[in-house]
Amino acid sequence: MESIDWGSLPFGYYKTDYNVRCCYRDKKWGELEVSDSEYVNLHIAATALHYGQEAFEGLKAFMGVDGKVRVFRMEENAKRMRASAKGVMMQEVPDEIFCAAVTKCVQMNSKYIPPYGTGASLYIRPLLIGSGAQVGVKPAKEYLFMVFVGPVGPYFKEGFKPVAMQIVRDYDRAAPLGTGNIKVGGNYAASLRAGERAHCEGLPNGGTPEVTNEVLQKVAFYTQTLGVPAQRNTTSPQFQSGEALFVQAQCSTCHLPQVTTGIHPTVPQLSNQTIAPFTDLLLHDMGEGLADGQLDFQASGSEWRTAPLWGIGLFETVNGHTYYLHDGRARNLSEAILWHGGEAQASRDAFIGMSATDREALLTYLASI
Repeated sequence: MESIDWGSLPFGYYKTDYNVRCCYRDKKWGELEVSDSEYVNLHIAATALHYGQEAFEGLKAFMGVDGKVRVFRMEENAKRMRASAKGVMMQEVPDEIFCAAVTKCVQMNSKYIPPYGTGASLYIRPLLIGSGAQVGVKPAKEYLFMVFVGPVGPYFKEGFKPVAMQIVRDYDRAAPLGTGNIKVGGNYAASLRAGERAHCEGLPNGGTPEVTNEVLQKVAFYTQTLGVPAQRNTTSPQFQSGEALFVQAQCSTCHLPQVTTGIHPTVPQLSNQTIAPFTDLLLHDMGEGLADGQLDFQASGSEWRTAPLWGIGLFETVNGHTYYLHDGRARNLSEAILWHGGEAQASRDAFIGMSATDREALLTYLASI
């Protein structure tokens, strides 16, 4: 084995000795197979090539100071790959096969695990593709799951420092109601042209730091003291009926109509104010329909913080569209309500059970707050 300069490794492909594979055919997964080839023998009509039936994951193995090798949250990557497979109609890889393949591949390439303290790690790439032949647009009947590894340096060589970003309006990486919530190759293909242009344009920034503390404090003060749009049509019978229905359907349990602020340390005028944000600012399990499988600190993949509703009726005026929820999947307020599950299932069912007149009154109320 050649000597590796662990401290100078880029984040890129590095050939190692073995990869692990597993095939799904005849409606069952086979045994794990070990290969020393970097290539895959694939049918010319494989659905991965034609219809984008492909998903992948990325995780790392680290050498600890105690000499033990640890893989970071492998089970969560297995869970996300199952979600991705489900999203593009591929056969889901059982967690036990996923974890066994990752473990075997790391063990068989252990000499490529960077030593502790070098800043490098062993990158692990699980990959699932539709290998079965189809010419019509339909899911494959055969799938190939693979895992390969390679030593890599940090993705960002600068460490935990601000990264220059470019926001563009003429490209979409993933469309509302599309595949943006799963990890499939098409999402990344759609980002390549915009990313290349950003690199060509140099991504200039304002230096380090980009703004002074004084400017930052002024911006923070401005955003904290912005006025909220006043409620509209509050005296109309539809508004008042909708308000009662909002409470009756228990929407107000999480979307609190009124809260009182605490003591603000720098802007005393914001202290002890009664406001109407229509949120409890807490996490709630919204069910499998809205789950994205992503852990965020102590929040599970199905928990979301209650979104404030004040000003929601001006959403289209401000944004030019009415795509709601975290990924824009709901095209209007009715669809946003119908996506509620988990702790909000009872409120969703109450909305479905309303008469057309009551539903219209509730939506009018929401559009007015």
